[in-house]
Amino acid sequence: MNWDHTIREVTTTLQDLLRFDTTNPPGNETPCIEYIARKLKRDGIESVVLESAPGRGNVVARLKGDGSLPPLLLMGHVDVVPAEADKWQRAPFSGDLVDGIVWGRGAIDMKQMVTMALLTFLLVKRDASRIPLKRDLIFMANADEETGGRMGAAWMVKNHPDLIRAEYAINEGGATSIVLGDQVFYVCSTAEKGSARFTLRSHGEPGHASQPNKNNALLPLSRAVANLIETPLPLRVCKSAQAHIEAMARGVDGELRAHVLGLLDPAQHERALAALPLADAQKRRLSAALHNTAVPTILKAGSKINVIPGEAECQVDCRILPGTTRESLEQELRAGIGNNVDIEFGPIYPALESDPNSPLFETIRHAVEEHEKGARLVPGLITGGTDAKSVTQLGTKVLGFVPMRYEGPAMTGLGHNHNERVSVANLEFGTRVLYDVVTRFCGKA
Repeated sequence: MNWDHTIREVTTTLQDLLRFDTTNPPGNETPCIEYIARKLKRDGIESVVLESAPGRGNVVARLKGDGSLPPLLLMGHVDVVPAEADKWQRAPFSGDLVDGIVWGRGAIDMKQMVTMALLTFLLVKRDASRIPLKRDLIFMANADEETGGRMGAAWMVKNHPDLIRAEYAINEGGATSIVLGDQVFYVCSTAEKGSARFTLRSHGEPGHASQPNKNNALLPLSRAVANLIETPLPLRVCKSAQAHIEAMARGVDGELRAHVLGLLDPAQHERALAALPLADAQKRRLSAALHNTAVPTILKAGSKINVIPGEAECQVDCRILPGTTRESLEQELRAGIGNNVDIEFGPIYPALESDPNSPLFETIRHAVEEHEKGARLVPGLITGGTDAKSVTQLGTKVLGFVPMRYEGPAMTGLGHNHNERVSVANLEFGTRVLYDVVTRFCGKA
């Protein structure tokens, strides 16, 4: 295989995808999805583009195997979160390539993975005579993941399940590799948090702002918001997070091992986390894997500057670990914020958790170890939510795996951040690993 040509194709394809403004809302993913369909067609692959609503496109394609084993699904989304262009060094939808770095909203979440999956899919087709398949290989790119997937993966599961039904799926996975001491760990997520978003609401005495009173609705709300920001919810260790921490501890020794294991101890957790030689973004991810999180994001109060509001509210993005119930979550929240504000929950979506012991996990492990000598694959937990919550309804076992090397703190934690970008070197590494995983898992020995 001509990998030089392949990496040029991966890079230019990602640049093209980044130039489609698929900010969600409103999404407008169809032009980007149709570009993918055209690229598939140029290699002789028929695909189907399905719109859940005008402009909200999804695409599915399939390479047929001999049917001796059930299918593998490569899944991803092309919608992105909004970008504040004035805060970026380069225009967020430029797809600029500068000094080996590709810039753009979605470069990490997750057009880079869609691109690597798409090129892997094309390479399998191009190598069909050399690698006959024992499994069907399905490729799906969706709309609307960033607002819950109702117009994307959830819609596909409800309306076209037979197009995407598979035994296993490879999905976005969260973390890049983690380096502790001399040991490199890659993460394959076997679980992800659920969500329990809620609104805090407080009430007070309205009036003329020229005549202040202490019963201002903003006061109890501001105290509750400050508590949520400043005081983490209690340490809560689920099976997947424990497996993640213990697997990393086995890979290091001495004081470093003690710090890693200390993450599981409420009395040591904060000190242990501070002592780990990791980037701040990686520490935040570890902490979030061991706590339910409740982050205030949208404040609303008042309608006129000279009127004291009688009501104030804050929307809170809450992510919950496996085993969390509404009742247990409210107990955790009330212990910190007290009873002077109302809590109004929206829909609650439970966390997902599965057994890491699977043939696909083992295939990924072998590929990682071959591409980076001495590296270890560890199970993990995605601290956000993905389209796995929809696809698992079909019985599919979804693993989150994005093979990205750690490239220092400046290139870490860029998803949903300003100046989102990815290196061409990581695109090459990720495509090589993903191609090997897919061909080994789907191809005949």
